[in-house]
Amino acid sequence: MKKKIRVVDLLLLQSAVVIYSLSTVAANLASKHEFLSFGYIAFFGLEFVILGIYAIVWQQMIKKFQLSVAYANKALTLMWSMLWNFLIFSQGITPFKVVGVLLVVAGVIVMNSGAIAEKEPEKEEEK
Repeated sequence: MKKKIRVVDLLLLQSAVVIYSLSTVAANLASKHEFLSFGYIAFFGLEFVILGIYAIVWQQMIKKFQLSVAYANKALTLMWSMLWNFLIFSQGITPFKVVGVLLVVAGVIVMNSGAIAEKEPEKEEEK
């Protein structure tokens, strides 16, 4: 039986999502170099390292969360990717992108609040 979700746990879950989103940054940076050049191999290798770290962190997170809640939070990768594209690659943020990310964030909030509400009655029954 899983424990009640705490804010700290949600922040740790988001850190896993941030790590995952950084793999797309490394992939994008690799694509800027000629195939099999040093830069390409370095950034492609960095992507694998990031994904390895993410896999370890993700395994720890799914021990704490229901799978549906964990995967709902993974959707926030869109938000982080949009932020990285803006900050690192100077790509614009359009109103449509913002609306799309806000819809995803709203869905994640609904999934997280539903999971928290499900956990509270179990606590009362255990007492």
